[in-house]
Amino acid sequence: MSYTLHRGDALTVLKTLPDESIDAVITDPPYNSGGRTSSERTSRSARAKYVTAGSAHDLADFPGENRDQRSYRSWLTELLTESYRAAVNHAVCMVFSDWRQAPTTSDALQMAGWTWSGTIPWKPASRPRKGGFKQSAEFIAWGVKGSLDNSRKLYLPGHFIASQPRKDRVHITQKPIEVMRQLVRICPDGGTVLDPFTGSGSTGVAAVREGRHFLGVELSAHYVGIAERRLRGELTQDDFTLAGPEK
Repeated sequence: MSYTLHRGDALTVLKTLPDESIDAVITDPPYNSGGRTSSERTSRSARAKYVTAGSAHDLADFPGENRDQRSYRSWLTELLTESYRAAVNHAVCMVFSDWRQAPTTSDALQMAGWTWSGTIPWKPASRPRKGGFKQSAEFIAWGVKGSLDNSRKLYLPGHFIASQPRKDRVHITQKPIEVMRQLVRICPDGGTVLDPFTGSGSTGVAAVREGRHFLGVELSAHYVGIAERRLRGELTQDDFTLAGPEK
């Protein structure tokens, strides 16, 4: 298996991809952009939004967390449209979200051309709410280009109970490898998984462990370095390409 990692803006890189060159899209965009108030969008860094006080303050921030919800939907629609163009027929697209962004994420998915096929809950944390219901899940909206390939003998879970890594995590919103390894199986064996928001590279690590190729894009130089080290550790020298910053 192999991987290619681009340092640059996701939309800029996606526009360079050939038509029908990607077999699955699995990504975790900066969805906290659509905060309910302007202060949630603009006055706090990603680290302040996600990291519990007194823990993991050495984790680097990442950009893109200050769009309002309308701008987030427009931006995500354009990204998913380019992903749709680059995807083969029957490709599946999976986009992480939370309860606030679930409606606009499913809108963007459909506006980009994907056929919305469901919402998968997974449990990153339990947040009790006094006087109301516990917020105990986040979500993955998924859709397909054309129709789902039902010729494969593949049955995947419809929900996951797994927490985000806490010990030794290297990214603020890092996803658990055990969940990502199951998600990447939606891509056919030997196919290519695209993640336009690679972060620390968990999607890529899961992809190569499951026998898939990986194409990642990450804007942050800090996290490109981390993702590259993690991915290189999975493969031999001949299996990867590190692309430079997009011009």
